Amino acid sequence: MTQTVFVAMSSGTLRIVQILLLCACGAFAASDVDWWESATLYQIYPRSFMDSDGDGVGDLNGITSRLPFLKEIGVTATWLSPIYESPMADMGYDIINFTKIEPLFGTMEDFDAMVAKAHELGLKIILDFVPNHSSDECEWFQKSIRREDGYDDFYIWDDGKIDPQTGERVPPSNWNSEFNGPAWTWNEQRQQYYFHWFLSKQPDFNLRSPMVHQHLIEIMKFWLERGVDAFRIDAVPHFFEKRFDNGTYPDEPPSGMTNDTNSNRYYDHIYTKDQPENPTILYEWREFLDEYQRQHGGDTRAMVAEAYASVNILSDYINNGTHVGTQLPMNFNFVFLRNTASARMVQLLADNWMNVMWTKHKVANWVVGNHDNSRPATRIGEQRADMMTIIAHAMPGTSVTYYGDEIGMTDYDAECTWASCDFRDPERTPMQWDSTTNAGFSKGNSTWLPVNSNYKTLNVQRQRGIARSTLNIYKAMTALKKTIAFKSFKEEGGFSYEALSEQVFQIIRTAPNIEEYRVLANFGGQMEYLDGLTNKTMEYVVLNSYSPHRYGDKVDLSKRIYLMPYEAVVLRWVA
Repeated sequence: MTQTVFVAMSSGTLRIVQILLLCACGAFAASDVDWWESATLYQIYPRSFMDSDGDGVGDLNGITSRLPFLKEIGVTATWLSPIYESPMADMGYDIINFTKIEPLFGTMEDFDAMVAKAHELGLKIILDFVPNHSSDECEWFQKSIRREDGYDDFYIWDDGKIDPQTGERVPPSNWNSEFNGPAWTWNEQRQQYYFHWFLSKQPDFNLRSPMVHQHLIEIMKFWLERGVDAFRIDAVPHFFEKRFDNGTYPDEPPSGMTNDTNSNRYYDHIYTKDQPENPTILYEWREFLDEYQRQHGGDTRAMVAEAYASVNILSDYINNGTHVGTQLPMNFNFVFLRNTASARMVQLLADNWMNVMWTKHKVANWVVGNHDNSRPATRIGEQRADMMTIIAHAMPGTSVTYYGDEIGMTDYDAECTWASCDFRDPERTPMQWDSTTNAGFSKGNSTWLPVNSNYKTLNVQRQRGIARSTLNIYKAMTALKKTIAFKSFKEEGGFSYEALSEQVFQIIRTAPNIEEYRVLANFGGQMEYLDGLTNKTMEYVVLNSYSPHRYGDKVDLSKRIYLMPYEAVVLRWVA
């Protein structure tokens, strides 16, 4: 039964207490669900989360100081974008030393203190692991340039070809990099070309080298011994490139998408992406992580794999029938939603995942935003931000939140005018904690990126006191993920979802004969009517700001009901 506690607190806080009591009344079973299977993951972009020393850049001590906030909002584990020593050509994804903390973020002692505090609060730490490449300033690359023993083939080197028309030496193939321009760069000292899928300052490892494998396992072991709970694996589609038996590299065919021969999109990347060997590395690491757990005990050491790839390819990341790999290949389908989003579109994107990944593996996760894409409130529309928060947490499996999306932060609202402007900067601005200077992110005179101008009205402190704020809706949904109905997603009949019309999306979460939750979300700008959904009378337990209803109101779903434009609600029935 629902319990209500009357205490002196804001209506928003009171509603969260009520939701938590609903969870307590339905203390979940489903003991076969591992921690990562129904988790709430939270991505922190360290430069932008919290600055502790006033230099305008976020750091580890800043993260540690805000860990209680993650506990407050119901996070299971937090994933940190790279914090390794780096010259920051690609904001930390160009790594000099994989077992050293970038001084900009703090020290190893700061890292250890952060992990200890997280574990004290019951939070897990997921570390970004970048096994595809290093910085060109990395000691390993310098040794490879000098052809030192063991490092000669640590990276991908080639003499190139002689152009028959000019007689000049040219790159081994026509491959273009992710950031446009040739993916091969000449090194004068070694007198060879090296391959880089990303920037020229990010040479790719040769993952066919046993020594590279050994080094990467040693990196994982180093961080596991410092208490890391899981790894987010970067750039999995690019682990291997096609190489013929004679050592040459094939040209890629034009894609027909652009006439700009310098563009990454000019070629169809059939030889530099999604090669059949890619999952084998994940299988190797899974074997290592499982063995580590057998020896050391504790919870599952998991892998979250980052890959913009088809679900059939991602399916092999999990297992191929004989080997097991990553637990969670990231599902970026919802990242492609725009302000034309509809219920039908959401169903198509959900089906694309569930028809393969759920059918074969009983695994799902839902990513709505990250550090490389425009924020949901900007991309899909502020009127749908809370709706997507509800849907991402109500679907079976794991939800993944990018910092600031739990309060509906928007992209930076002015033109990039700083010298080092990156096209991804608008979604990487400082976290908006309160209405004080620099949004409470930093006490310094300036911040590494400017704070969005809407921070005085859009911030954590303000939303804590608003009943239907994005933050309080987020907290309500993470609390619901702990109920029997939400934890029983592997059971037959434990969930269903569908577009009831072009604009109305429904999710049902059920613990048979115990409780049922029903999400109804209207993506459109018109009122929608629904007839005879069920013979149950249900209670409104989560409401967005577009709903005219009140918490605790009852609705008879055997009769016609309506949804206001952009209204999203969660209803509850108890046996």
